[in-house]
Amino acid sequence: MASVWGDWGVGSEIGRLRSVLLRRPGPELDAVTDFDAMQMRSELYANLVRSQHDGLADAFRSHNVDVHYVERGRDDKPNAMFVRDLMLMTPEGAIITRPASTVRAGEEPQIAEALGRLGVPILMSVHGAGTFEGADVIWVDESLCFLAEGLRTNEDGANQVERMLREIGVKDVVRVGLPHGAMHLDGLLAILDRDLAAVWPRRTPYKVVETLRRRGFRFVEVDDETEAQEWLPMNFVALAPGEILMPAGSQQMQAAYEAAGVRCHTIEIGECIKAGGGVHCMTGFLKRESV
Repeated sequence: MASVWGDWGVGSEIGRLRSVLLRRPGPELDAVTDFDAMQMRSELYANLVRSQHDGLADAFRSHNVDVHYVERGRDDKPNAMFVRDLMLMTPEGAIITRPASTVRAGEEPQIAEALGRLGVPILMSVHGAGTFEGADVIWVDESLCFLAEGLRTNEDGANQVERMLREIGVKDVVRVGLPHGAMHLDGLLAILDRDLAAVWPRRTPYKVVETLRRRGFRFVEVDDETEAQEWLPMNFVALAPGEILMPAGSQQMQAAYEAAGVRCHTIEIGECIKAGGGVHCMTGFLKRESV
């Protein structure tokens, strides 16, 4: 595939990160007058969001990660900075998602255009009555992933994605349901290392924990729910096994990660969090090395 399309592919959450896709917030953020209607946490300063987003891109580059951008946007789509929701990278190419939120519907063509420009194979686009967002899949390795149904991914969309994943050879696609009120699976489960995951007691689906436990995983659990909700410490990006880039401000969870042997790099994205997402939400993964 690499000789025709390019060297792309993701089959884990922790393989050495080599390439990402970002959307730097453009004029669409200046156009927001009702932040609540745009499903954002609070009012925010657009220029500060851009500055922090630039800091995220610089942090990736400092770790030898290639940064690519979605160049075109729409003035009525200020949430397009959260690229993770709009695509799912697989070992064989990308799946274009279909957001359930009417606020976000219509962001997909810009993602497809960016992927096409880069030469990333597009395996499918979720269609028909299906809805699916990329943050509802968590890769463990190329043979196992979790696929959640819930607020943003319905049964039809999950069925379409599962069929494609099995078609490209993913042996175990473990279907789970999300608790009422949970946005995405990546808010309840995050992989830190080859045998280490972050989970949220009473929220992370039981089937997830039991599946990982049978594989010998250890767990870091959310202790302070207020801290977890305010600073999004589970919304990190693994740069390599046991090494993560996470939002600054979550001292307890960072300490727990480090006590478990994880190397933590922090970045200030507090203004971006006001828009409703963290480091993981803003990152579209294009290339990871195999683990």
